Amino acid sequence: MKRTSRYWYPGLILLSVFWLSGNAEGRTSLDSVLQPYLSSYDLPAVAAGVVRDGKVIAAGAVGTRRVGTHIPVTLQDRFHIGSDTKAMTALMAAMLVEEGKLRWDTAVAEVFPELAEEMDPRLRRVTLEQLLSHTSGIPKDNEEIIKSYLEAMTQDGNLDAARYWLVRQMSRRPLEFEPGTGFAYSNTGYVFVGAMIERLEKTTWEEAITRRVFIPLQLKTAGLGPQASMGKIDAPVGHAVVDGRPQALLAGPNGDVPPVMGPAGTVHLSVLDFARWAGWNAGEGKCKPALVKPETLRKLHTPVISTPEKKDAAPGTPRGGKYALGWGWMTVDWAPYPLLYHGGSNSMNLAHVWIDPQRDLAMVFVTNIGGPKADAALLHLAHKLYSKYGRKGIGPLSTTGR
Repeated sequence: MKRTSRYWYPGLILLSVFWLSGNAEGRTSLDSVLQPYLSSYDLPAVAAGVVRDGKVIAAGAVGTRRVGTHIPVTLQDRFHIGSDTKAMTALMAAMLVEEGKLRWDTAVAEVFPELAEEMDPRLRRVTLEQLLSHTSGIPKDNEEIIKSYLEAMTQDGNLDAARYWLVRQMSRRPLEFEPGTGFAYSNTGYVFVGAMIERLEKTTWEEAITRRVFIPLQLKTAGLGPQASMGKIDAPVGHAVVDGRPQALLAGPNGDVPPVMGPAGTVHLSVLDFARWAGWNAGEGKCKPALVKPETLRKLHTPVISTPEKKDAAPGTPRGGKYALGWGWMTVDWAPYPLLYHGGSNSMNLAHVWIDPQRDLAMVFVTNIGGPKADAALLHLAHKLYSKYGRKGIGPLSTTGR
């Protein structure tokens, strides 16, 4: 991710296992697995969790909240998950589909009819599903779009008013391609979805996600924006690599992406809550609460389009495979079939989530620094933990996949 203006923007071991003494849940500690990654990959902190059959079976958190200090992270510390927020926005949209307030083929012009005349004619017929799958034709972030994010934050009113302003501005701009014919990883497309949710729910996206996702799933640590409070180091603060060294970036205007981008990536939460969220998805309807029908959850996970291979993809953005609705599918050489995956980064933090629905298995990884080195660390960890928890003692692996 690049730093632009005042904001950062986005653009997811085979060692001895030690049991946590006194842990009533019988959860395995991953601390000894994670510890070497701090020095090997220059991470201030790193945390991970593994979920099987809806239960967190292993977790760990090591390192410091702020580089150069000794403020140990904990399993309850909040980490920023960036674009992994998109799956939560997609889930809220799916709830409205089940309630009859939206359809997967609801067009942008249906929700914002007063803007239809001034819209790019092709945008009028862009559907909810195309927005969620990045097949709408709305471009990925560029300098002009980022300027619009910043200008939206100067508008009067609440964040729903800022998003509506952004939708109106962006609706006048030409699409990059004919809707449904290509793929462009578009944060703006998710801002459109957030604005649609706000129009129908008559509230901000922030209030809606809290009420519809955080509370029912008991994600008690979940919040929005910079994970640390202003003036405090009460969470692992984000870091950037400056002149080859990590630099802490505290809460404030540079502590996260512009809040107008919320539906695309501003959630933070603990690694345990992140793991519970991932495990709920891995069950594909087996875990409570039943926020949507199992078939609806499976639709969110079903690939819509193949994505181009990008070995130099910015951390937190798709590197190839397939994309569903707020989720991607990635083929890796350490798994026998594609796994459900997403990455997220505001360039100062990085998060990966991996799900194997065939095994009802999920893994999450978070660190409070961005960049390729952190990305490599989380990918290596995913390999190590899948090699242990994705195979051992749970029967033969299927060779089929999505």
